[in-house]
Amino acid sequence: MTDTRITGLRALFASGLIALAAVPVVSAERDSTPVLTHITATIADIEKRDEQYNAVIAIDPEAEAVARTLDLQRKAPGPLHGEPILLKDNIETTGQPTTAGSLALAENRTGRDAPLVAQLRQAGAVILGKANLSEWANFRSEFSSSGWSGVGGQTRNAVDPARTPCGSSSGSAVAVALGYVDVAIGTETSGSIVCPASINGVVGFKPTQGLVSGEGIVPLASTQDTAGPIANSVSLAARTLAVISGPKAENSSSIRKGLMTLEAVPSLEGLRIGIFARTQNYDPRRDAELDRTLEVLRNEGVTLIAGLDIEPYEGYGQDSYDVLLYEFRRDLNAYFAALPNALSTMTLASLIAFNEEHADEELKHFDQSIFLKSQNLPDTEEEYRQKRIATQRAMREDGLDKLFAEHELDAIVGITASPAWMIDWVNGDSFFGPGMAGQAAVAGNPHITLPLGKVAHLPLGISLIGERWQDHKLAAIAALLEQAHKVQ
Repeated sequence: MTDTRITGLRALFASGLIALAAVPVVSAERDSTPVLTHITATIADIEKRDEQYNAVIAIDPEAEAVARTLDLQRKAPGPLHGEPILLKDNIETTGQPTTAGSLALAENRTGRDAPLVAQLRQAGAVILGKANLSEWANFRSEFSSSGWSGVGGQTRNAVDPARTPCGSSSGSAVAVALGYVDVAIGTETSGSIVCPASINGVVGFKPTQGLVSGEGIVPLASTQDTAGPIANSVSLAARTLAVISGPKAENSSSIRKGLMTLEAVPSLEGLRIGIFARTQNYDPRRDAELDRTLEVLRNEGVTLIAGLDIEPYEGYGQDSYDVLLYEFRRDLNAYFAALPNALSTMTLASLIAFNEEHADEELKHFDQSIFLKSQNLPDTEEEYRQKRIATQRAMREDGLDKLFAEHELDAIVGITASPAWMIDWVNGDSFFGPGMAGQAAVAGNPHITLPLGKVAHLPLGISLIGERWQDHKLAAIAALLEQAHKVQ
């Protein structure tokens, strides 16, 4: 990693921001190595290896000072004491610019922590720096290459650097898969946590939409956006989600406690899990890996209900796209206007102009067709509202809610996404076979992917979707499956 990518424009971390009274104090699951030693070794590892992968945009030079302070503390450690955490670079921190991967936001220093970042600090975590991402959360071009940004370049797959890391939380997933950190924070609108986690062979946890505050995060579409953890185990992902969950979210206290303890489901025996048929019968190699997981579940006493699917109304696909286009323009313009710096005069229109003026850097691989569609979308607020109501109902009341109720399900299982495809700056991303992201994203349900399969040498994630506001139950089921899979 070059010196220009680890810049020194960072301020001291704030302290004492948001209390975690509702979260039991549980020590981080690592050895007694001093925090400073651990953080110094982590930074050295990134500097040594990351030039090949471009997973990390910038390291905060105050990370070691924070680690030194944590080593001097005499109080009981927090639930993430000393844990180095990388943040997707659309999440605000006090001392670092928040770029969303765009050169237009290279100087976007807000001087504030997103609430989830303040909560991580209060829990004893060390914010190590910013992870690369698909620029603008992969909502700029219909021909984009996941993991590429003007600021960070092309992030590469942790298993095979010639292949995609998926996105848009590309750097977060690759950093965990490479072992730089055990947990990182990503964001998702539709697949941006679970796809890169799946393709890089780690755990990704997209929570119920609304469980984690979206304040201080560069938006894509506020009714679907959520932050969530990517980690090397379900237990660490769950503990991290407990820390970053908003205290005002529905049932937050019980959810956070359940995420910490993973006791909501004591055993897989007797559970009813539906199989999402849409992800089957595309590739026999994918099917074989899912079948292995289904056999583990059967051996643990789970009743499996096959053949489940959701058939939305004609025109659903375009309506759901229009909803994102409308919210992107509205929410991004509102984010710009509220910035406490010179970028507060920016709009989507001026961002489009910026990219045209800096085409050699920003448009050298793919265009900004989505930006243009969003800017020129003719939908009125009422037309948008009707489409949002219809699409959410199709995936929620007429979709996942209906499946859970009619079949008395505890979870739904399926294939997360295809194995990693080759990076292609000409044709863009190439997904091979249907996955599980869109339904849970639009409905707002929690979604966990587990690294339970492989196609050739490439990871294949297996997904579990739960009911809304049952994140703790879903995490408990996932942890039990994770353990059973290791044993069998």
